[in-house]
Amino acid sequence: MSSDQISRDETLHIAHLARLAITDEEAAIYASQLSAVLAHARDIGALDIAGVEPTMHAVSMRNVMREDVVEGSLDRDEVLASAPSSEAGMFVVPRIVGED
Repeated sequence: MSSDQISRDETLHIAHLARLAITDEEAAIYASQLSAVLAHARDIGALDIAGVEPTMHAVSMRNVMREDVVEGSLDRDEVLASAPSSEAGMFVVPRIVGED
């Protein structure tokens, strides 16, 4: 077995550590999948990235957020007039916490 191959027993151990209950059949499938992930990581690790600047995004991005501009909001009385029930300037909703 090469260093990037995960055995069924190792897969079962990883599942145990993650508090996952898996079958022997699933362990065999996951061992293969985990081995493929490690092989891919090995391939990426072999790339020559000297001189490549780290990036957070694949494309250049500047501040994509809009300016934080204060704008007018809806009139409270107008909004509450559309509510099925209101009291003291607030919506009245059914109680759900602490019900008997």
